[in-house]
Amino acid sequence: MNTITHRIATGLLATAAVGGLALAASAPANALSKSASTVTIQADGVDLSGAVSSSNPGCLSDRTVIVYKVVGTRGGGDDTRLASDTTGDDGSWNTGNTGIQGYFYAKVKANTTCGRAFSSTVHAVR
Repeated sequence: MNTITHRIATGLLATAAVGGLALAASAPANALSKSASTVTIQADGVDLSGAVSSSNPGCLSDRTVIVYKVVGTRGGGDDTRLASDTTGDDGSWNTGNTGIQGYFYAKVKANTTCGRAFSSTVHAVR
């Protein structure tokens, strides 16, 4: 390969590499553009309820909240899905009377514009 051809090939490879880095850098930026959300949980006996909040009002209603019963260590892979609810216009959710005692936490699922979140753990007793 002569010197001119080598310089052209090197320039093309450098341009392609920079373009690839720009594409890779833009992917996480899109993922980070989701609005942050928080979810709370409280127990009134074995009734579980809470609310989703966010600085983005569009992240309050129609969000799926899943309640998990802690089995062993929280998040250890053996927690069981107990119930789910969809948030109202004000972000509130309520499972009603589960009839089950134990430790529970809530997760709000992400959607196209809002991030997911996990609550603290509560102890529900009759």
